[in-house]
Amino acid sequence: MVRGSESIRAVIEEINAKGLEASTKEKNLMTVMELALEMCERGFAFAKVDLYKSSASEFIIEGDKLIPPFNAIPGLGTNAAINIVKARGEGEFLSKEDLQQRGKISKTILEYLDNHGCLEGMPDQNQLSLF
Repeated sequence: MVRGSESIRAVIEEINAKGLEASTKEKNLMTVMELALEMCERGFAFAKVDLYKSSASEFIIEGDKLIPPFNAIPGLGTNAAINIVKARGEGEFLSKEDLQQRGKISKTILEYLDNHGCLEGMPDQNQLSLF
């Protein structure tokens, strides 16, 4: 969605090409992609999921951009999203390790967040290296 309408159209065409062989997951994705395309055509853009701005389950409008919720990341459920938002309310995360502990999330979910660019520049551990 972040890449714009052309990439959304490509995903829609790919799912359409599968026809009846498209999985239920792909058919559900098709609905989301059609909505995303509509938003792009109306002048909105999609930002990345943001560790400090995203809601657990609702899109947020910021200027002409939509910030997706945490549960928009495939594999990241609503409970994990709620835990991240609660932990975020306690203060800034010092590291990925801190996020994992305070947010009560698994390594897999941490990897999902990292793969979607939510943790850019965040150190892996709380420890500082002196040498």
